[in-house]
Amino acid sequence: MILVATSGYSYRDWKGKYYPEDMKESDMLSFYSREFPFTEVNSSYYSLPSPYMFYQMMKKTPENFIFVVKAYGGMTHQGDLGETTVSKFKEALKPLAEAGRLGCVLAQFPYSFHNTEKNRDYLKRLRERLQGFPLAVEFRCDDWLRLEVIKLLRENDMAFVCVDEPPVKGLLPPVVIATSSIGYVRFHGRNAEKWYNHQKSYERYDYLYTEKELAEWVPRIRELARKTEIVFIAMNNHFNASAVINARQLLGLLKEAEL
Repeated sequence: MILVATSGYSYRDWKGKYYPEDMKESDMLSFYSREFPFTEVNSSYYSLPSPYMFYQMMKKTPENFIFVVKAYGGMTHQGDLGETTVSKFKEALKPLAEAGRLGCVLAQFPYSFHNTEKNRDYLKRLRERLQGFPLAVEFRCDDWLRLEVIKLLRENDMAFVCVDEPPVKGLLPPVVIATSSIGYVRFHGRNAEKWYNHQKSYERYDYLYTEKELAEWVPRIRELARKTEIVFIAMNNHFNASAVINARQLLGLLKEAEL
């Protein structure tokens, strides 16, 4: 199964481009879920979520709509795997997990999180603390592209997140790796000029893929789907609703390829 959607859905600049101009932010998820099969929940990165939040989100969406929940930033960026933090995070996930609507937890690590023994051990501890929940890991630094890392992920049932991002030195290239039953691809855009040189973070993701660029991924996605049970594909080039445009284009390309 291949699911194509966007990273997040609550963007004010999508009004008039995807959402009706007068749409309330509280109605965006219901509107979004009519077209897309899942979304990445971004707010859980900035603050610990609550069970109530996910109950409300489930009420606004169809029963088969899936949520990928980003790991709390304290866990991925500040090294906080303390009992209080992890317990609150896991408690919040329970409604989704019990309803069968949790795609996975997405743990995004910063570029400063390098492939060291200490950080490999941290990954193992994260896996242990989130035992029972599907987990996908996204690296930013290419020093994680090592056979021993792939082995570590497979042994600990963690999905490797494949990425499409600018060809900037140190970032991961567009490789396809399957390390669990979950396949994952995230499209960040190829705005090399603004990746580091930007005033506002959204500028990094200001990019609209061409159909030719998206077509490069069709055989890669086919390979990933062959090796996994489900593939999540999230467009993170959210500025100006480019993510919606490209998600639709990619879905069309996959249908043409009978995927």
